[in-house]
This record gives sequence, structure tokens and C-alpha cells, in this order.
Amino acid sequence: MSSTVSPLRAAEPESVAPSFPDPLALAERLAEQFAATAVERDEAGGHAEHERELIRDSGLLTLSIPAEFGGQGARWETVQAVIRTLARADSALAHLFGFHHLQLAGIRLYGTPVQQRNLLTATVEQRLFWGNALNPLDKRTRAQAIPGGFMLDGIKSFSSGSVGSDWLTLSAWDAAANAPLIAVLPTGQPGIRVEADWDAFGQRQTDSGNVHFDKVYLPAALVLQAPGQAPTAQSTLRSQVAQLIMTNLYLGIAIGAFEAARDYTLEQARPWFASGVSDASHDPFTQHRYGDYWLKLRPANVLADAAARLLDAAFDKGAELTAQERGEVAVAVAEAKVLSHRAAIDISSGMFELLGARATSGRFGFDRYWRNARVHTLHDPIDYKLRDLGRYALEGRLPEPTAYS
Repeated sequence: MSSTVSPLRAAEPESVAPSFPDPLALAERLAEQFAATAVERDEAGGHAEHERELIRDSGLLTLSIPAEFGGQGARWETVQAVIRTLARADSALAHLFGFHHLQLAGIRLYGTPVQQRNLLTATVEQRLFWGNALNPLDKRTRAQAIPGGFMLDGIKSFSSGSVGSDWLTLSAWDAAANAPLIAVLPTGQPGIRVEADWDAFGQRQTDSGNVHFDKVYLPAALVLQAPGQAPTAQSTLRSQVAQLIMTNLYLGIAIGAFEAARDYTLEQARPWFASGVSDASHDPFTQHRYGDYWLKLRPANVLADAAARLLDAAFDKGAELTAQERGEVAVAVAEAKVLSHRAAIDISSGMFELLGARATSGRFGFDRYWRNARVHTLHDPIDYKLRDLGRYALEGRLPEPTAYS
């Protein structure tokens, strides 16, 4: 990774409590460590236990936890900047980090004051790493009400961060209520089996396999949202946290691919014989293409930062957040996500046309940028984001709150 300071990196957001180290400086150091082994680990796949422990040891797992519970109380703008920084080097590890904070956001948005205090304080004191088994489209995990709680049976797919996690956020379908519940459980709870079977061609170290539940007891005290409980504008912000995490993952991939391509162009690329120049960076077609990529990254950066600030303002509103204000966050996040999606796909695939055949050597591992972007951008269809934005542009119609919008 280049030592050049990139103007594409987000401007430093607000500082956190002075007793904590600068999170962006920590993120830069982690990114350097991750970049040194990114190609080899991407090829190997599997569980990045050592790198996860580096994240844990950095203290950044407490970044989004409010200060009243012992956390750093950082704004979402800061959390998202850290995700983007890590994703420049390794989007799989940035995914694990981002989804950890997504689970913490769910506790803040769904949990009672007692649940928030107990779970968030424990996360700080025990240095917990959270995973996910919440996939709302997978209804195979069923919840049956029993005295004192529920019994869970079934399976959850796309369970990012589940391997090696300490606790899980989960959803389960209650047939009697014809609605889901959302809850948390220790990953080591009897009857929970985490399967390390993630085999996609990208995001290989996100620990996103299946989680099995076999007669797992869920106490009522760990249910964050009961079946059939009506969501509030505030609680539906969880999907916006998730979408903005993805936005910054894609943006980080795009910036990482841009920086890798730029460094290769400046240091190793050879000019095409018909260009009439002695240096690849002097080829006007190469300059034209980098200018085009720059104009994909710049607005994506600006909109991602603006969306994060709007999300922070929505969190500040708390229970007083209105549906209109929540909808405005969803529009801003959708705008940023679409541009980041496009930047990641276009730059990570088009970079090879600039670099030439030698750049396809496996030792560079440049293909990982495209594979990671292609796999993760399929999380939910971009066409529905564009539909939402089209409705807003035409009619002023705000996106309907769902787990994806």
C-alpha cells in the first residue's frame, strides 16, 4: 500500500474522548498490517483468527459504544471512516469490524435500558466480538414460545462474523405470531453450532457461513424485539447503519483498487508502443481513465460522509425521530451506496485495462478487489436503490422502511 497520503481519504471526523487513542490512526496501523498479508490470506480463505485478535487488541471494538457504558462514544462518521480505512487494505476484515458495530447498533436501537447497560458494558469489560445470524430473508430458524422465553430450531445463512464470535444477534420466525423476533445469545450457548462453510469467490474471510440452532433456549431477557412488536422510526435506523457500512466497504475497495493501480502505473507499468511516450503515466489515455475514476470516487466520498452526518443527527434525535427524518437518512444513504457500488465495480474491473497483462500475475492479487466488490455488492439489488431514488426524485416519496431500505 502506498505511503502517499491520498486526498481520497475522508477528512478526520470529530475527536473522541481524550483518554482513547485516535481511532483513525489505529485504523491506519491495522490497515498496514492487514495489507502485508492480504493477498496470501485471500488465497487461503478461512478464519482470520490472528487478524481478528489484532482488531480486538486495538480497542476499536468499543468505538461506537456510548461513553456511559464505558465505550468511546464515537460518532457514526468516525466509525464509517474507520471501516473505509480498513477496507482499503482488506474488505473482509473491514466487513467483520463493521458488522460487529452493526450488532451493537441493534442493541442501542432495539434494547431496553437494562439490556443496553448489561450487553454494552459486558462488551467493553469482556472485549466481546459480535457476530450476526439475523438474515431477515431466511425464515428457517423458528421460535416457539415456552415458559420464560423461546425454543429455537433451524438454520441461518449469510451469518457474517459468526465463526470466532463471542455473541450473536439473531432473528427467528414465530409462526404463532406470524412475525419475527430479534434477540441475542452467547455463541457458545448449548445447541448453537457455527459452520465455517462460506465458499464465495470473494470476501473469503468474513466468517459468513451457516449457524444451526438445535433446541436452543432463548430467555425472554435476551429478546430485543418481541414477535409482532411494532417498529419505530428510531428502531428502523438499523437498516441504515447496515447500508452505510456497506457503502463504506465498497468505497474502501474502490479507493484501495485506485491506489494499487496508481502505484503500479507509476512504478511498474510500461507504456503501449503506439503511445509515443516513455512513461506509462504520461499516456493521455491513461490520464483520461484516471481522471474518470477520480470523478467516480470524489462524489462517492462526499455523499458517504454527508450520509454519516445525517445518520448521526438521526441518532441524536432518539425516540423523537420522525418518519420524515428517517426517510431523509434513507435517501442520503441510498445515494452514497449507489455511487460507491459503481465506483467499486468499475475501478476494480477496469484497472486491468490500464495496467496490462503483467498485472494479472497472482503475486499481485489485484483480482481480489473485483471479487470482493462483486460478491458484496450482491447483498441487495442496486436496482431497488435506484427505484427508491427515482420515486423520491419524481414524487418526493421516501423509501419504505425495511431491513434493506
